[in-house]
Amino acid sequence: MTNSIFPPEFLWGVATSAFQIEGAIREDGRGSSIWDTFGTSAEIACDHYHRYHEDVTLMAELGVGAYRMSVAWPRIQPDGRGAPNPRGIAFYDRLLDAVCAAGIAPVVTVYHWDTPQALEDAGGWLARDTAERFAEYAAILGAHFADRVKMWIPINEPMVTTIYGYAIGEYAPGKTLLLDAIPTAHHQNLAHGLAVQALRAAGARSIGTANHHAPIWPASDSAADRAAGVWLDALLNRLFADPVLLGEYPREIAPHLPEGHAEDLPVIAQPLDFYGVNFYEPQGAAAPGPGNPLPFELREIDGFPKTTNGSVIVPDAMRELLVGFRERYREKLPPIYITENGCSFDGINDAERIDFLDRHLHAMRSAMDAGVDVRGYFVWSLLDNFEWSQGYRPRFGLVHVDYATQRRTPKDSFTWYQKLVKP
Repeated sequence: MTNSIFPPEFLWGVATSAFQIEGAIREDGRGSSIWDTFGTSAEIACDHYHRYHEDVTLMAELGVGAYRMSVAWPRIQPDGRGAPNPRGIAFYDRLLDAVCAAGIAPVVTVYHWDTPQALEDAGGWLARDTAERFAEYAAILGAHFADRVKMWIPINEPMVTTIYGYAIGEYAPGKTLLLDAIPTAHHQNLAHGLAVQALRAAGARSIGTANHHAPIWPASDSAADRAAGVWLDALLNRLFADPVLLGEYPREIAPHLPEGHAEDLPVIAQPLDFYGVNFYEPQGAAAPGPGNPLPFELREIDGFPKTTNGSVIVPDAMRELLVGFRERYREKLPPIYITENGCSFDGINDAERIDFLDRHLHAMRSAMDAGVDVRGYFVWSLLDNFEWSQGYRPRFGLVHVDYATQRRTPKDSFTWYQKLVKP
């Protein structure tokens, strides 16, 4: 593949998140996050806090036009409220200056799952007040960094926080509320809308989203399996896209939302400059079996190869998702950026990753040919990093990280992507 099949202005980038790479969790006045107390440790991670110059140099060598990063909320507000921590602000000043000096556009995610523990102790995303605290945090970032940030993403993948963090307990904060976790989705949606307002007031130039989305594949054509697929689509996809783009919630979800949620919809549905799609794989669904309190069951999708962390590889599902999004939201859908796409494979000679990325880019190009307005693509991830509840085992990076020595080694996929994005 060459980039000649994409528009000249197409934006090529890479992505990371603060908790997964920074380390230095006890430095510069940073407070504790829910992940620090969840029983997993990213105390060193990729030591990006101390090695960011090396990592920015790698991005410059790679030749990407944009770097999607996140800011650690506890590094800016150790307790999730109040005046900003000047040492945390100073770190991101240094980082953003280095990225800009390398000719790379910063794309900043305000929140990538690292809620300050003090806010979680006060209710976390189950509490409406957290949305207000988040707006104050976003305003701080806007005031300090809007002059250098090209694009803003308030919240990364709110579905993951709701489902993995509050519904099934696989991620921090480890709650198992099942459908009673749905209010956390509304409060994140509200936080998104309030943050958009705060960032625009601070002079932010371009604001969008980064939502996880997946086409839902029923296990069979039976009415029960298809109904389960509709419910799962409402929970994983429409719960987050519909309020932002249409100003309404899916009817399946409405009974589980907090009282008075409709009054927040005008704030949630702020006009956006782009819509970020994080895509990895489709999701299977089936009618629930006996004893299942949910209106669906998750089903593994058979017949496709898998990555080393068990994700099925179905590149055409990306085309299916993007075309379906255009058909569903039509004129309400702003230009799309693929804000994450990537895979876990071992080794520096990573032909499997090259094949994965190449095939997904062809699928994305097919969606563009079908009329979907895609403006950019970000590989997850620049570096091997701390992968949440899976620790350091999955390796998603274009750059191999030896966690014992912190040595960075570009993989074959790094060279492949370097040639692809070269003008």
